Amino acid sequence: MKIESHIIKLKNEIVSVRNYFKTGNSKVKPVSLKLVAVILLFFTIFYFLGLIFSLPFDEVKKLRTTNPTRTAFMREHAQLAKENNRKFFVRQKWIPLSEIPRDAVNAVIVAEDGTFWTHNGFDWFEFQESIERNLEEGRAVRGASTISQQVVKNLFLSSSKNPLRKLKEWILTWYMEKHLSKKRILEIYMNIIEWGYGIYGIEAAANYYFNKSATELNREECARLAAIIPSPRKHRADVDSKYVLRRSKLILERMEARGF
Repeated sequence: MKIESHIIKLKNEIVSVRNYFKTGNSKVKPVSLKLVAVILLFFTIFYFLGLIFSLPFDEVKKLRTTNPTRTAFMREHAQLAKENNRKFFVRQKWIPLSEIPRDAVNAVIVAEDGTFWTHNGFDWFEFQESIERNLEEGRAVRGASTISQQVVKNLFLSSSKNPLRKLKEWILTWYMEKHLSKKRILEIYMNIIEWGYGIYGIEAAANYYFNKSATELNREECARLAAIIPSPRKHRADVDSKYVLRRSKLILERMEARGF
C-alpha cells in the first residue's frame, strides 16, 4: 500500500511537470524559477571567487622591492611578431625614478593621467567623459585608463578589449594602489611602457630617438616622448609630423599652465 501511494505521488509530480511545459501554469513554475536563480547565483559567486584567487596578488606585492622583467605586453608582442615572421627583441634599461628628468615625469602625467597624484587608481570623471564621447561617436575613440591601470594591464594582462580582462584590471589596480606607493607605480610605468616596436621604458626610448640617456633629455624631447605614448608604433618622437608637433605643443602648454 505504501509503495502504491508513492507511485501515485510520483505520477502526479510527472503530470504536474508535463503540464508546466505545456501550459506554464503549473505550481511547479515558481519553484523552478527560484531553483534556477539559486543555481545561477551559486555559479556566479563560485566563478567570481575563482577569478579573484587566480589573480597575481603576490606578484603585485613583490613589485615593492623587485623590478619586473618581461611583461605580459612584451610576451604578447613577441608572440605576434613570431606569428608574422618578424624579428623581435626587447630594448629596455631600467632607470630609477630619481634619475628621470622632472620634465619627463610631468609631461607623461599631463598627457596620460592629470590626476595621478590624487586619485586612488581610477579617474571617474575621465571615465564618464570617455563613455559619453564613445557613445556619441558610436565607437571607442577615447580611453580613460589611469597610469596605475596601464601598469597593471602591461604587466599582467593583455591589450584585449574583453570585459573580463577589464574586470581583472580594476581588481588588480585597486590592490596595487593599496600596496605600492605612487612614486613606485610611476617608476614602473616609466620603465615598462611601450615607446615603439620593441622599445620599452624611457631610457631605451631616449637612446633610440635622441641618441642620449634619459637623464639628458630636454623639455621639448620629454614632451615629444609623452606625445607618442598612445600610438608608439604609429608615430616617432624624433619626426616633425603634424601629430607630434600638435600634441607635444599641447603637452608643453599644459605643463606651463600647471606650473611644471
